[in-house]
Amino acid sequence: MLKLFETFLESAPQLLLQFYIYQGHDEWSVLQYLSLVFSFFNLAWSLVDYRISLRRCLPQSQELPSGLPTVVYLLYKLFTITSLTLSYSLLLILSVYSTVGFTVLWLLGTIWAHLLQTNFCTFSILELLYRGVIGAILVFSFFNVKGQNTKQEMTIYYFFCTAINFSTPLMLFFLKPELKAITFFWVVSGLIYGGLLLGLVLLVSYYHFLHPKQPESHEVDGLGWEETPSAKRTRTFLKP
Repeated sequence: MLKLFETFLESAPQLLLQFYIYQGHDEWSVLQYLSLVFSFFNLAWSLVDYRISLRRCLPQSQELPSGLPTVVYLLYKLFTITSLTLSYSLLLILSVYSTVGFTVLWLLGTIWAHLLQTNFCTFSILELLYRGVIGAILVFSFFNVKGQNTKQEMTIYYFFCTAINFSTPLMLFFLKPELKAITFFWVVSGLIYGGLLLGLVLLVSYYHFLHPKQPESHEVDGLGWEETPSAKRTRTFLKP
């Protein structure tokens, strides 16, 4: 959990800052490319690693199968996070006041977590802080906050992500025509559209064919399973 928080609260903003700085350079070094690729992979892998660890702790959940399901889930997160983060970086190039929009997205995610009445922390002040952290993570990736069926919420989330990813390169194309002569703009735009398409295809493929099915009952061999307070608290962890 702490590793996940650290990744999204520290690495994700740094990644945006890196792109904002790098876009002013005509040429990038190999080290810069590798650094960005590693940062994106680190964000996606933190979600996969957390999901694997969480499912091992929940007696009512099946573990995430290794092999193809893990790879598909990793790539789905990698492509969707990459395309959305690149769109944010282009919005920063368009105007630094885009940070106001990012703040609004964070507030919406925090409000959603509040409406779901998460109960991860024992103190109300810490719970508010926890919901704020959830909001920050939701800026970059969808999370099933309380382990419930969130097909509708996920559809709405990725509808808005698709709108952001689709419209951002077009806005820069028309509002900043000088960027059309820069290779950086075309490369990033291609990565945004390609990452969005591949990410959504892998998302649908994973949840349709590879997602572990929840057991119909919490009973094993006729013995009822009674959820302990600690298990209940674990169940209310974020579920990506």
